Amino acid sequence: MQNLIKYSFLAAFLALAGLGFMDPVLAQEAAEAAAPAIDSGDTAWMLTATALVLLMTIPGLALFYGGMVRKMNVLATVTQSFAICCVVAVLWMVLGYSLAFGNGTAFVGDMTRVLLHGMDMNAPFLLGAGMETGSVQFTIPESVFMMFQMTFAIITPALITGAFVDRMKFSSLLVFTVLWVLIVYAPIAHWVWHPLGMLWAAGVLDFAGGTVVHINAGVAGLVAALIVGKRTGYGKGGGHNFAPHNLVLSLIGASLLWVGWFGFNAGSAGAANGRAGMAMAVTMIAAAAAALSWMFTEWSLRGKPSALGLISGAVAGLVAITPASGFVDPSGALIIGLVAGIMCYWGATWLKHAGGYDDSLDAFGVHGIGGIVGALLTGVFALKGIGGVSGLIEGNPGQVMTQIVGIGYTIAWCALATAGILYLIKFTIGLRVEPEYERDGLDLSLHGETIL
Repeated sequence: MQNLIKYSFLAAFLALAGLGFMDPVLAQEAAEAAAPAIDSGDTAWMLTATALVLLMTIPGLALFYGGMVRKMNVLATVTQSFAICCVVAVLWMVLGYSLAFGNGTAFVGDMTRVLLHGMDMNAPFLLGAGMETGSVQFTIPESVFMMFQMTFAIITPALITGAFVDRMKFSSLLVFTVLWVLIVYAPIAHWVWHPLGMLWAAGVLDFAGGTVVHINAGVAGLVAALIVGKRTGYGKGGGHNFAPHNLVLSLIGASLLWVGWFGFNAGSAGAANGRAGMAMAVTMIAAAAAALSWMFTEWSLRGKPSALGLISGAVAGLVAITPASGFVDPSGALIIGLVAGIMCYWGATWLKHAGGYDDSLDAFGVHGIGGIVGALLTGVFALKGIGGVSGLIEGNPGQVMTQIVGIGYTIAWCALATAGILYLIKFTIGLRVEPEYERDGLDLSLHGETIL
């Protein structure tokens, strides 16, 4: 019996020792199995989300804005969205992606991804690879991450056009788009969404673009409206009727925006997981709540609920929930939506009239105000169990101050750089169309086309 026990211990010892001399092929296979791999489910979802976000610009935003302008400017308006899509897609590939998501500094990325150089389609993407300060591991190829972010870069300058429709030269718009994406959008995207970025390091929460997309676009729109100037005939006694020519187009566009926004917010989880599911749920809730709060506010103040108000409220809720979508629960989303509908109604009516500026389609009133409301309330309603960070309601009031810092930096850089770009264009090739072009409509004057 003693011999049996002795030989059993000896066999066990030799077996364990043999693990140290594992076949090299088996050892390599074990290491590869432990390494991160591309997940087909996550990749499939992110491909779908990317298509949904592109749907937001073409045709979503194009129709939303196109229906709200006068009939003589509808083609020029939808063409702006389509042209921006084409310009930014090429620009993102050449330089924009590298400036936003190359490692670089705390302010801007480097040139390592110019022309998408060095992109590995067979390995999961590691954002911030090689950094000592940390990185973010994805289970999708870098090409999918790059494309998803491209669609964000496309819609942001397209949103700005709502502030100056009917009066900017098409050539000037193209130049503005190129300079703005490189000088304003790419650095702010780097600040917020790259592990080396200064707002990331400060702890600013922006799940899907409250600062990067909406405050950025809204503030740029306000600056553009001020520098380009009012539409001819705008305001009391101006004598022009700027009523939307076809709100059915705008309603269809808003509906496409709403559907596409699920890709915008739920896709920002970077994977097909529970956080993406919660982001989708809170997106739906906030949009519906904001549509209702705008509608009832308008109904009580003006006596009638308008179709334009209902769809504008829905977009306001979508904007406000964007930074919060990966951090809040349905209760927080409901409050964010209700507040956003009221505040954006105020921004698109009272604030615009009090300020005396001509923000034609309320780019600042909806996206600027909605983005600020959403970014602030993210700091209030963030839950550790959802996004890993507590907000004010969980005893962390400092997160609200952190959000204010992020809002402040975004507004300051966007306003300063946007003004510089616009003045550069104004004093070189000019910003505004000729008075007779504006009078006759941009469709015919700029593009030689018209709708009957």
